[in-house]
Amino acid sequence: MTPRWRFWLIGMLAIAVIIAGIYFPVLKKRLRQATPTPPDSEEQARRELTQTTPANSNGPLTKAKLFWSSGAQDGSLMPVNVDLPLSTNPTLRAKQVLNTLLAGPADARLRTLPPDAVLLAFYMLPDGTAIADFSEALATVTPSGIASEQMAVDSITKTLEVNVVQVRWLKILIHGQEVDTLAGHLDLTRTFLVNGKAAPMTSTTSEAGDSTKPAAAAVSGKTAKTVPPKSAATSPKLTPGTPPGKLAQPVKKP
Repeated sequence: MTPRWRFWLIGMLAIAVIIAGIYFPVLKKRLRQATPTPPDSEEQARRELTQTTPANSNGPLTKAKLFWSSGAQDGSLMPVNVDLPLSTNPTLRAKQVLNTLLAGPADARLRTLPPDAVLLAFYMLPDGTAIADFSEALATVTPSGIASEQMAVDSITKTLEVNVVQVRWLKILIHGQEVDTLAGHLDLTRTFLVNGKAAPMTSTTSEAGDSTKPAAAAVSGKTAKTVPPKSAATSPKLTPGTPPGKLAQPVKKP
């Protein structure tokens, strides 16, 4: 005859198994919620580290104008008004509008920049030249072709032109480095004009290197040459009565 305590032991084990079967899925769900989800990619992790909360987030909203694709085949851009608590500081203001531009419009088909692209750094020089440093995704994920590459850069420059009037020129870097092209076609060694009414850049920014080329050089891609003026001692003198196009001989003193 089987001892009675064995029946009790088997019964208690059976109850324990039933309870475990009921609470195990609940426990598993709670553990899953408590464990942080790893980032989808390295770019996503970098985005979370570099994107900061917009400055003056509690301030009044301003209608920022962002430029995304119009959806037309000609690669034209369409301005879209977005309410943002924009900062009065030009650098912070530029970061806000560019991060919003990178986030993309409601219609993903109208994006001009890759969804994985991240603005790593942005700063301005005293002459109004802005330096925008993007992650590798801007160069590797942007569709290759002069039209798509030009549209990507135009969306950046037009957005800065309208929302940050202090920006005159823009230099684009990829992960802190100057690269030859965006995705194989558009030249990124140049400096892009942002404000069409900007004054010529001065030589006081020469320490910034290629990111602050003179205005003429930035547009043409060639190095501007400066011709020194002739001194008064070597300039020929004109005397009254000299026919047009002819120079008088220097007057000899007795």
